[in-house]
Amino acid sequence: MRPIVAIVGRPNVGKSTLFNRLLGHRKAIVDDMPGVTRDRNYGQVDRFDVPFTLIDTGGFEPASEDRLLQQMREQSQLAMEEADVILFVMDAREGLTPADREVAEMLRKVDKPVFFLLNKVEGEKQEPELAEFYVLGVERFYPVSAEHNRGVDDLMDEVIAAFPRSGGGDEEEGITRIAVVGRPNVGKSSLVNRLLGFERVVANPVPGTTRDSVDSYFTCNRKRYLLIDTAGIRRKGKISLKVEKYSAVDALRSIERADVALIVINAEEGVTEQDARIAGYACEAGRACILVVNKWDLLSKDNSTLGKFVERLRTDLKYLSYAPIVFVSALSGQRTGKIMETVEEVMSQYGRRVTTSELNRVFKEAVAAHHHPLHQGRRVKFYYTTQVGTRPPSFAVFTNCQEGITDSYERYLGNRLRDAFGFTGTPLRFLFKGRER
Repeated sequence: MRPIVAIVGRPNVGKSTLFNRLLGHRKAIVDDMPGVTRDRNYGQVDRFDVPFTLIDTGGFEPASEDRLLQQMREQSQLAMEEADVILFVMDAREGLTPADREVAEMLRKVDKPVFFLLNKVEGEKQEPELAEFYVLGVERFYPVSAEHNRGVDDLMDEVIAAFPRSGGGDEEEGITRIAVVGRPNVGKSSLVNRLLGFERVVANPVPGTTRDSVDSYFTCNRKRYLLIDTAGIRRKGKISLKVEKYSAVDALRSIERADVALIVINAEEGVTEQDARIAGYACEAGRACILVVNKWDLLSKDNSTLGKFVERLRTDLKYLSYAPIVFVSALSGQRTGKIMETVEEVMSQYGRRVTTSELNRVFKEAVAAHHHPLHQGRRVKFYYTTQVGTRPPSFAVFTNCQEGITDSYERYLGNRLRDAFGFTGTPLRFLFKGRER
């Protein structure tokens, strides 16, 4: 599982600049649905020796001047509970503030690595001005400039060295890992109990019953599985904000451990902003996905109910158009058996590999049928493609203009590959490269 690094600090100290600096350039889902935009509060960082998940806690709740200190306490509390490493950012130009003092005092008591960053330090001549920060009693500060990349690489060497070491022995071969994720009170624990066939997890109609992820090993049709029931909501001590906004961090952790994400949606409420956020996590993490619509038995239905629900679901989560939908009732057991059948189906596609000849035949037909628009007056040419990985299926595409490929054309290519090869339930990854010489 990837380590989690959280960035905390006041607004305008450069958290987002540091976030973007560490994240680097990457493509993200583009969608109008709230929670599925380029303006992320988390990202997967693969640029360094050890990949990790990065969280900008400032993205969880808009800044409010009249409750700034309270907000910082809440965000810092979140980081202290959820992150493996914390980056506390202060503004070297503005100097030490009362809010910095209070949060620094909290973080000094944390039993995990905390790095105290003084941002916006553009050169050595500025460093003597930082003396006022030493009243915090911190052993070491890290003067950096996130904007100009000064000191960031050296900082990250030490951050990575501070990551918890993976035991390595718990990653058993041949086990399919299934994460059950979703908002509070959508029926995740009841669904886990139904799949396992006994009361492995406490199920309660009160949101927030599950406090931590619960792992359950089981066998189905002679195949071994690990079922991960996630904490849809966790009570963060005395945090006063609506804590549902923080539940996605728990989902993130569980999704990172899984092969398949069962994204559970309450049929009575439909897709909410939080559903979209969690589904977006699973999609961008490259996990196989199944949409499980629970409490389907509670809806009043006519001949058009199913069709209308599917249409709305596909509209609200159009970036998961490839994900199968299963309508169930965890309480009565209605159609829950269909879930494991679907898990097997998507896992076969998740690890699918197609031959280079067949892949290029379909690819050339797709390009011929619909040319890429000109990029800065230049024709975009595609030479060939090859599959470079599975879980999820990943393809290297060689072109004369890798920087000009549009998101819409990438989606078009993905749809054509799905038409030809299936790839049910799994995202597809494209890596556009310059032509090999």
